[in-house]
Parts: sequence; C-alpha cells; structure tokens
Amino acid sequence: MPIARGYAATDASKPLTPFTFERRNPNPDDVVIDIKFAGICHSDIHTVRNEWKNAVYPIVPGHEIAGIVSAVGSAVTKFKVGDRVGVGCFVDSCIGCAERDLDREQYMPGLSGTYNDFEADGKTRTQGGYSDSIVVREGYVMSIPDNLPLDASAPLLCAGITLYSPLRHWNAGPGKKVAIVGMGGLGHMGVKLGSAMGADITVLSQSLSKKEDGLKLGAKEYYATNDPETFKKLAGTFDLIICTVSAEIDWNAYLGLLKVDGSFVVVGAPENPIPVHAFSIIPGRKSISGSMIGSIKETQEMLDFCGKHNIVSEIEKINIQQVNEAYERVLKSDVRYRFVIDIASLAA
Repeated sequence: MPIARGYAATDASKPLTPFTFERRNPNPDDVVIDIKFAGICHSDIHTVRNEWKNAVYPIVPGHEIAGIVSAVGSAVTKFKVGDRVGVGCFVDSCIGCAERDLDREQYMPGLSGTYNDFEADGKTRTQGGYSDSIVVREGYVMSIPDNLPLDASAPLLCAGITLYSPLRHWNAGPGKKVAIVGMGGLGHMGVKLGSAMGADITVLSQSLSKKEDGLKLGAKEYYATNDPETFKKLAGTFDLIICTVSAEIDWNAYLGLLKVDGSFVVVGAPENPIPVHAFSIIPGRKSISGSMIGSIKETQEMLDFCGKHNIVSEIEKINIQQVNEAYERVLKSDVRYRFVIDIASLAA
C-alpha cells in the first residue's frame, strides 16, 4: 500500500507531530493527488482536541485540499495527470441510498468525512490533507480553475462553500441586504462571494478593527456589535443574516435586525446551546436555519464562480512545522484570514 507522510494528532491534549501512514491502493475509479496545500479550518481544531466527542486517534486533519493529479485509475474520465484539483469535507457517500440527492448530498446519510471517519468499506480510516498525498474516488474530486492560485484556493473547499451555499440558497443578489456576522476565515469569504453575487453586504463584527479590510473586500457597511447603538440603528434592516461565529452570542439581538420573512442562518457551531425567545421570531415571521458545506456539484459550481470572479481566500501561508502555533493563533483570531499549510515543507 502507498506510504504517506503528514502530521497527526495522537491525543486530545498533545500537539500534532510527524506521522507516517498507509494510503489505500487506488481502485479503477480513483484519483491519486499530490497535495500541495492544505487549509486550516476551525473544525480541525475542534476534532483533534475532541471537543465534539467523536475523535478516533491518530487523526491527520485537513479538508481544504489543493493539489495536482499524479495518477488516475483506468475507469477515470474527468481527470488526467497534471490537473489542478481540490478535495473538500467528504470523500465518499452512499451511492445506493434511497435518500440519495446529488443537490443536497451533504445532508444525506452515508457520507465519509475526509478525516476522522471511514472509507466506504466501513473499515479503512480516512486521513486528511495535512499530508503529502491522498487517494479519492473520481466523483469526489473537483477541478480548480487555472486562473486561481492553488494556495489561496485551498480554503474554498470548506470556507468558500460554507458561505456560498447559504448565499445561493437564500437568493443573495441584487436588491438583497445581507449581513455577515464575524469577519474571520468564514466571514471574509461571505463578504467576497456575496458582493460578487450583487448583494448589499454589511459586516457585523465585535469591533471595527477589520473595517478597512471588510470594505476593501466588498462590504458596503461595517458595524461594531460591541456598540449597543448598532442594534438600534439596524433594526429590521436585513433579508438574510449569516452567522459565522462559534462564540456564544445573543441570537435574539441579531434576530431583531431581520426584516419580515428574514432568515438568520447559522454556519458557526457554538459549543453550548443558544437560547432563543419565541417572540424573537413570531413577530415578523422570521426563521432560524442552519447550513453545512455543499454538495460536490455545488462545490464545483462555487469553484467555477470563483474562477469567473477571481475570488480566493485571504491567506497566511505557513510551514507544517508551525501548525501547532497556528492553532493557538486561530483561537485568538490572530490570522487574516485563513492559514494554509505549504505541504512542500514536509520535506524540510
């Protein structure tokens, strides 16, 4: 079996360390990818520290993967050696399930996560992108447009699609007022994508420290949520609010910013339940919804949209030996706006 090198977590309380492991042998419908870059997602930190209580060690994290095809199976038709490709948050799904839905695939049973999960055989552990290679079924590999740099494209495979999907689903576009809560790795992608769709974008951030960035990336307005006047001034303003933060904030206050029939969509995952009062939603027929990544079909659509509009993530590139330091900086919001690991540094 092919040998891969990477960095892994072996315990919730220990740092990631170098790790050598076996990848599965390629099947006829598989694509073998030399990983060039891997984005760091907050989900990686939650998982390796077992904050979601589902970790099975050792774990090689990483589901924002950009690389180059190094080999293809005999049945592969979409890709060839040398192609620029990406892999996102899942690498397989139940193709025989009665509930299968290619447009909503991420919500159907039988997904195989890119790491901390099992391959379709139910036995082989999946390991992610903090490594030098990966083997993935053709149907779960996506093309990265030639005009987009590979390093800054890696976060599109999670952060990008996580914002693109709700913006599309709730019809963000001309004439729609959309607020993005949080100006971080997710939020800045919402600003870029929503603006490119033609929506009127406002950033709601704890402070004004990133206001210049937000306006530069496409926001029309930028308000500090630590100022109580913000919630008075913006009451009843927005058609759609997308909340990207994992901190425990008062959702009731944000629901007051929605228009009649407005939607508050959650993509960040706070650790504890958030209380919501019935009368925060009953007057105005407001709704609270959630959204999770996107289907393979929609993710490719997002990548093509980004290629058309020259959209990539704002990144800070690091060597893999800096990954543990990067985790601590993510927790302090000390990155503008997504860390990306240069996998070539594994050879250092």
